Amino acid sequence: MSLMIGFGVVCVILTFAAIIKKYEARTVLLASGIIMCIAGGTASSAITTFAKTMVHGTLVPTICTVMGFSFVIRFTGCDKHLVRSMAAVLNKSHAILIPLAMLLTWWINIAIPSAAGCAAAVGTILIPTLIAAGVHPAMAGATVLAGTWGSAISPGTSHNPFVAKLAGTDVMTVILNEAPAAIITSIIVVVALTAVAIIRKEGPSAERRAAVAAAREQEEGKDDNFKINPIRAFVPLVPLIMLVLGSKQIAVLPLVSVPMAMITGTILALVVTWANAEQVCKKFFEGMGHGYANVMGLIVAAAVFTTGMAACGLTGSLIDLMKGSESIARIAGAIGPFLIAILSGSGDAAALAFNGAITPFAEQFGMTIMDLGSLAQMCGAIGRSMSPVAGAAIICAEIAHVTPMDLTKRNAIPMIIGCIAFMILF
Repeated sequence: MSLMIGFGVVCVILTFAAIIKKYEARTVLLASGIIMCIAGGTASSAITTFAKTMVHGTLVPTICTVMGFSFVIRFTGCDKHLVRSMAAVLNKSHAILIPLAMLLTWWINIAIPSAAGCAAAVGTILIPTLIAAGVHPAMAGATVLAGTWGSAISPGTSHNPFVAKLAGTDVMTVILNEAPAAIITSIIVVVALTAVAIIRKEGPSAERRAAVAAAREQEEGKDDNFKINPIRAFVPLVPLIMLVLGSKQIAVLPLVSVPMAMITGTILALVVTWANAEQVCKKFFEGMGHGYANVMGLIVAAAVFTTGMAACGLTGSLIDLMKGSESIARIAGAIGPFLIAILSGSGDAAALAFNGAITPFAEQFGMTIMDLGSLAQMCGAIGRSMSPVAGAAIICAEIAHVTPMDLTKRNAIPMIIGCIAFMILF
């Protein structure tokens, strides 16, 4: 078994090295996952995971409809009205643009607790807006990704009810207990991410802003008589507003799914712009196809890769190692889920495993069940926000037209600092 685990470690290292070297990510992840599954004696599990993920009941409709809507918004020119209308504000707020975007994503993620769903809904608006303001595309994607752990203090996530049940208390007590440290940590992460942007010189830049504007003018043709239409500028925001107001936490509207919000926005764009219905329909489905090929394709490949890790016993050994660190429960509860989330792209697996096996005995380690359970799930969520194989990372990277590894490079230091900060503060 130790030989098999060693083989898995080598495969993971070579996989990440190949992705860093910019080999085609889907090919690398699929090949690595299949090889590890074969080595682990469960070759069929790679195909089973592939087939199961490619028809994922939540991710496929979410990602495809979001990308379809973004294609329609671009086709109808509504995005141009939104960006132009925000230009005056952006020109006056360059210093706080990245912090504002990350914190906005973080708070919206509380209302839309799915990291991938939030990345898709928020990313289609914020990432192009950040790029138009002169932020480097990779930093724009990293900024939104960095905010996708706000769900850790949401009643809608599966972890808080799980911890509440273990502790024999209610969900809001758990959330109120962890929220102050989480909010402070989010500010620390914002400061660290902003520092990374400054050091890398990837924050708002007049040169990049001019280059983006020039490229857009060349593509669309210069229009000196362009006038902002407030209604058209508002259309791209409609799905996001519907999702927030229709979330379980706010519930101003009936519960709204991502596909419902995106299709509603598409119909509204058609009505407001009086565009050719046939062309709008074609663009929507073109966007859906693009989303499936480029985003879902990468998520499918990543799922096969993580299945291969499990087949080699690597994931299980990491979790067992974490469980075995009972004498240093606080460190194990933070670092363990954090590291496994980075490798697997999921903040859920490690946190649930730890909370199920170790957290019930928290009092033996001098901690409460609520504190140890919250620590594990929070640090798992933070780790996911720097994983190159997380669904949210893949979505943000596709919108920004960069690689997921580009986002990981920028989020690594802020998320490591965030994990340590939460462990100390909590």
